[in-house]
Amino acid sequence: MKERATAPLRAAGRPAGVALAVLGGLLASAATAPAQAPAPASEAAKGAVGTWEMSNAERDRTCIVTLKDAAAGVGAAIAWDPKCAEAFPFTRNVVAWTVGAREAIQLLDARGRPVLELSEVEGGLYEGERPGEGLVFLQSVAGGAAEQRKPEELAGEWAFTRESGRPLCRVTLTTTPAAQDALAVKVKPGCDAAVAGFGPVAWRFDRGQLVLIPARGEVWRFEEVDPTTWQRIPELREPLRLVRQ
Repeated sequence: MKERATAPLRAAGRPAGVALAVLGGLLASAATAPAQAPAPASEAAKGAVGTWEMSNAERDRTCIVTLKDAAAGVGAAIAWDPKCAEAFPFTRNVVAWTVGAREAIQLLDARGRPVLELSEVEGGLYEGERPGEGLVFLQSVAGGAAEQRKPEELAGEWAFTRESGRPLCRVTLTTTPAAQDALAVKVKPGCDAAVAGFGPVAWRFDRGQLVLIPARGEVWRFEEVDPTTWQRIPELREPLRLVRQ
């Protein structure tokens, strides 16, 4: 019985040393085989690759950043214009980028933690907020150049309205130069308290948006609904619009 059990093994088998050598060769081949190619990046990540302008809400601080499609440790590679470190000191801690939940662009530190997260508010324009620094924007350089308009196209008589359509306040967007590389706004008497309290004194067209600037405080931004109507963003519970008169 013993001979019958071992004979086939001897006939079909090989010396132990040869078997171990073959096994070692197979393991070595597996170790040196090319790694499986990574899954392709999401469409949102592919769309974010390129050159962007970073700016604050007042647009008195700007710089250029390039989001690359090459790997860089905790995310994808990022390249900052030298002036970014001065204009936005937090960028000194950003070493990579990725696309997170809700397709937001995340700027990452060396440990992979988000330093700033920016969400898309309209095509090619992203917005995020840093504590103590206010709003920060990323605008596609190519998109921004394509969307620019002449001041004469937007200058004229406008009215703030709610959904009812009743004018809350009438203003004139002029072409007269004002501070902050903007143009003067004339507010007519009889404004609703909400608009009067905001007190716009200047305006400009910025990255596809119509921006109203008060003497003090945060700017109001409006996006185009149609050629005669612009709506404030982010959208409010009760939408506020600018309607050409």
